[in-house]
Amino acid sequence: MAASPSKYDISTVDLDDDRYEVKQSMIRNKYVVRDSAGDVVLRGKQKMFKMKEEFPFVTGDDEDAFSVKAGSIMDIAGNYTITDSGTGEDVVVLDEDYSLFVENWTIRDPDTGEALATIKSKNKLLSALRHLFSAANLVPNKYEIFDANGGHVGDIEGKFSMRDAYTVTIDDASDVPKEAVIAAACILDALENK
Repeated sequence: MAASPSKYDISTVDLDDDRYEVKQSMIRNKYVVRDSAGDVVLRGKQKMFKMKEEFPFVTGDDEDAFSVKAGSIMDIAGNYTITDSGTGEDVVVLDEDYSLFVENWTIRDPDTGEALATIKSKNKLLSALRHLFSAANLVPNKYEIFDANGGHVGDIEGKFSMRDAYTVTIDDASDVPKEAVIAAACILDALENK
């Protein structure tokens, strides 16, 4: 059963699957997202040499989908706004709760700041090691996705591979914007590997 349309949907993409594979290319922060059938649904890459970090995404047909932009220059513990390329509207904000010991992200309404979902690292020790020692980035991290009420709705599971790869599974996405979760999986990877 498909979730009903939401104001947090992005007009240019239709992510109706419950499982996606996010894979980084061998060079820089460039990502391909495939659905469970193996079809490319999104591509994204970090724009280099920008004052503010920016990740534009296109559909599998190379049409502009959405962009993710840092809220400020050199945003360490900050926010990233997802803007719908079709409407020009801000859809959600990904807000990183910077901590040395754990990686937590909150997906928020861009106008009210209301929390829509959270993404939390499952392994606090690994998160701390990743911040302290770059070699710890070789061990893939795992995250859990929660809805606004704290109920488990999915996972982001890192895999051992030459390129960073994640499986994003959303069990019940009725209240969780999938596009934001997929974009967050790419951004988590890019920021972790700085």
